[in-house]
Amino acid sequence: MPGQAMRKKTVRRKFNAMALEFADKNVLIVDDSIVRGTTSKEIVQMARDAGAKKVYLASCAPAIRFPNVYGIDMPTPKELVAYEKNDDEIAEALGVDKVIFQTLQGLEESCVKFNHNIVSWDASVFDGKYVTGKVDAEYLQHLEDLRSDGKKGKLEDTQSPETLGLYNFNLQLK
Repeated sequence: MPGQAMRKKTVRRKFNAMALEFADKNVLIVDDSIVRGTTSKEIVQMARDAGAKKVYLASCAPAIRFPNVYGIDMPTPKELVAYEKNDDEIAEALGVDKVIFQTLQGLEESCVKFNHNIVSWDASVFDGKYVTGKVDAEYLQHLEDLRSDGKKGKLEDTQSPETLGLYNFNLQLK
């Protein structure tokens, strides 16, 4: 994963706000999810620079407040924009007038509408409940030591605690 500075630079290369579409308007930006907030923050700033009066940001996913411990290279908790923040604090961090997240219950209900056989799944990045258990503060610190932008590749294997076993508990059908 690239560092934070590179992420910000990449966003500015990918997107361009057209003043005609933003000037003197209230804008709703919709994203599939908000993880670090880097992309969202840059897009919001571009909308404001193009003259948007108010900027609202809606996420199709609940707030991601916890790291994924099952093999997905995700940010550490402190790098997640929603970590230990309420919606108003997240909105302030992103520079929006209001941030709107899908609820976990709403997400679950919408998934079940398409497959009635789903009875449970892993939602740990949203609720911090890890299906395999054994995820404690020590293990999360170990992941932070391995994954954070400033620490990647600096921890020696001899310093790491026993690796958490990975199991396929992400989806259970009736």
